[in-house]
Amino acid sequence: MKQCYFCTNNIKTIDYKKTEVLKRFLSHHARISPKKETGVCAMHQRKLATAIKRARVIGILPFVSA
Repeated sequence: MKQCYFCTNNIKTIDYKKTEVLKRFLSHHARISPKKETGVCAMHQRKLATAIKRARVIGILPFVSA
């Protein structure tokens, strides 16, 4: 079983402006990877999805890959 990236690194909040962290949890089609693949706990998966969606609306991350 994988350890949660955010729990092991003691990251309390997921910032939508840190795209290099968010890109880690996107597939090559720019989809949000599921919890089973990434090993992130349920609480952080929900926060991660919210942060990715915020970054997409602002225009920092793409909705789809070209």
